[in-house]
Amino acid sequence: MSAAVTHPLVTELVERHQATLDAALAAASSRDYWSPYPEFPKAYGETGAADGKAAFDALLNSPFALDGHPADGDLVGGEASPYGIELGVGYPHAGPDALIAAMRAAQPGWAAATPLDRAAVCLEILARINARSHEFAHAVMHTTGQAYGMAFQAGGPHAQDRGLEAVAYAYAEQIRLPRQAGWTKPQGKRDPLVMTKEFTVVPRGLALLVGCNTFPTWNGYPGLFASLATGNPVLVKPHPRAVLPLALTVRIAREVLAEAGFDPNLVCLAAEHEGGTAAKTLAVRPEIRLIDYTGSTAFGDWLEENARQAEVYTEKAGVNTVVVDSTDDYKGMLNNLAFSVSLYSGQMCTTPQNLLIPRTGITTDQGDKSYDEVVTDLAAAVEGLLSDDARAAAILGAVVNPGVLQRSVAAADGEYGELALAPRVVQSPEFPAATVRTPALVKLDADKPDDRAVFRSECFGPVSFAVAVESTAAAVELMRDTVRTQGAMTASGYTTSPEVEADLVEAALDAGVSLSLNLTGGVYANQTAAFSDLHGTGANPAANSAYCDGAFVANRFRTVEIRRHS
Repeated sequence: MSAAVTHPLVTELVERHQATLDAALAAASSRDYWSPYPEFPKAYGETGAADGKAAFDALLNSPFALDGHPADGDLVGGEASPYGIELGVGYPHAGPDALIAAMRAAQPGWAAATPLDRAAVCLEILARINARSHEFAHAVMHTTGQAYGMAFQAGGPHAQDRGLEAVAYAYAEQIRLPRQAGWTKPQGKRDPLVMTKEFTVVPRGLALLVGCNTFPTWNGYPGLFASLATGNPVLVKPHPRAVLPLALTVRIAREVLAEAGFDPNLVCLAAEHEGGTAAKTLAVRPEIRLIDYTGSTAFGDWLEENARQAEVYTEKAGVNTVVVDSTDDYKGMLNNLAFSVSLYSGQMCTTPQNLLIPRTGITTDQGDKSYDEVVTDLAAAVEGLLSDDARAAAILGAVVNPGVLQRSVAAADGEYGELALAPRVVQSPEFPAATVRTPALVKLDADKPDDRAVFRSECFGPVSFAVAVESTAAAVELMRDTVRTQGAMTASGYTTSPEVEADLVEAALDAGVSLSLNLTGGVYANQTAAFSDLHGTGANPAANSAYCDGAFVANRFRTVEIRRHS
């Protein structure tokens, strides 16, 4: 692999972004709060919101241009906003052969760049995405159903944080070995053995990113930037209902790459109509050496079993559990849980599903509470949180697909069990055509086989189960077993007992799930912070990797040694 001639812009980008990269590396080590991307909309200028809305509107009902991108002349699309807007965007289509050929031709120059140069280019891509966070917020909102505030934060700065985190980890792993080293072995009276050894990072090959419907940027950026920063071209295959946020990402990445003297086909878009099979076709191509996927367990399992030529990173379904033993802040606990089960209509891989409550009740700062009292009070907390339709719409967002709506309807009809809280229809003041539903809370019993069949399966969407269990010890064991068998992205516990806390920690470590304890304030089980919190562990069936640790990036390249006598 010959050395690349550094483009003047790359040198400038290294100088421009070195401090940010250094700060990201420091934050990943300290695990304290840090972000270079403001999460407040007003931080993007007085006209930022209006400019972003205008930019989004300009994308609607028109072809999406990607200069120099492989294309066969067809346009694909069909995205419809969960808020009732037809987007009408048409994306260039290209077959697998054309896409792969263009990306393979682009690879050598990128592979020859240094890890620092690649990191700087990636940080410039993220900086330009960040500057357009309001535009991205509208794109995320109208493809996922997230409310605007959440779409701005989670789809914008928080997603960018996760991308930057991946770049920092990728850079750190690539420079773990020196580029060149001297080796001298004494030979006693004879001359020593002297050698020069070079260690070169060699990318794996082409990467495939299979995007999801609910969090296209937040779940997409870690894999995209981890692969790109380690020298691998990335083929972005968005979910057919959420193409626009990732198409914008591809466009910006291609612009930066071209300006920096690299082939823009290092990042390409594989858009398709609803019902297409591009992901399955591309995943088993021998040229695809890396795959990042977020979505259903069925397809994630298929990828792991069939895409054997590739390193596959999956985030799949799980059953997130809360053990409720006791609390010294009963109101805070209820409010925290109410928000957690309501946020984005429960359409998060981290939303608590099963609330395990001893049927004998719990102790609180407001006195002993029976199982029925806890469930009734939680239902009241959810109702209070969502009593105003405007506020409810801002928390709930819109239902993202018919499957989620069907589960809400099934809960309302009593198909899952006795309702402690029935879902209701919310009328969005801004988007009357939006499908918005409040959460359902269903009472189940852990000792009833039919109930166990319900709560041990993922019920993605605005449905949570208040499960009566024999004791706290039984709840802890049920949490452990559920994580081991079904997987989980999160687990939570509420207790004032050091002994119970120790049991919860032991169960979480044993089952391989991250645990949140006694959350009663502004931190919620279904939210994680880049540079501090790990998203997933890779240690249970819900995901085989984590955002972000060394294992997430280190196998996206190999190091090849060249040695010679000095």
